[in-house]
Amino acid sequence: MIFVCLSRLHHHLKKNGRQPGRISIPGYIFGFKRRFWQLSEDHRGVPGKPGRVVTLVPGDESDTVWGTAYRLQGSPAEVEQVMEKLDHREKGGYERLSVDFYYRDGETVIKDVTIYIASKSNPLFSPHEGDVDSLAKQILNSHGPSGSNVEYVLKLAEAIRCLYPDEDHHLDDHVMELEAKLKSLQTNR
Repeated sequence: MIFVCLSRLHHHLKKNGRQPGRISIPGYIFGFKRRFWQLSEDHRGVPGKPGRVVTLVPGDESDTVWGTAYRLQGSPAEVEQVMEKLDHREKGGYERLSVDFYYRDGETVIKDVTIYIASKSNPLFSPHEGDVDSLAKQILNSHGPSGSNVEYVLKLAEAIRCLYPDEDHHLDDHVMELEAKLKSLQTNR
């Protein structure tokens, strides 16, 4: 099973034609935060002018990241093919980890769900713990082969809201603050 920061796997499966079936399960993982701390020169930016993409970074035990786990169905060869494509897509400094995934009910746990996180040792890992202004300005001015960096942030924020429309406590403060700043910058352009 794979936990995805909302739409990554869905986008990959949709873009790449026939894939094994999948079951999506909303829920969360503990001990991580979602942050725009990964530079992107291959999707949302270009060499010399990188954009930023979201990654999971270790947090406190109480930190939670909400998203979707996908259970891939198909032959072992089909599932392995999807994993190889995901590994290729996440080649820019990501590594696989296994974590416990909690269903939305908070009681059901699935062990050993695969996640991808940006490794601190990769050259594109770029923590940004300061104000959101400089981060938003970098995103505002970035565009790559996969499209606008702003579009990426806005679609992620919308996906979070759509997944949990009546549950504000599941919203990701970092993503929502960045979304608000980007909208403000776009208005003032």
